[in-house]
Amino acid sequence: MLEPFKKQFKEKGEVYLRVKVRTGAGKTAVREVLEGEEGKTIKIDVAAQPVKGRANEALVKYLRKEFLAVNVKIISGAGEKIKLLKVSRAA
Repeated sequence: MLEPFKKQFKEKGEVYLRVKVRTGAGKTAVREVLEGEEGKTIKIDVAAQPVKGRANEALVKYLRKEFLAVNVKIISGAGEKIKLLKVSRAA
């Protein structure tokens, strides 16, 4: 499901992702990609609970692994279910 985003990352060296997170899931994984007025939103289940930033840490770790990226930064929505992230090669 992440292939179009991975292709853009490979071509440009960075990609911005709009993510809707569901915490406390059985495992961390992409559920679906939704099309909306704002563009594409990636729904991701995160196994960690939203306590002391653990869910955000798990999300960042998962995306680093998926994209083989050096840097994954939450640009906005750190305390919200919907987040904007920047995935890039540079630190």
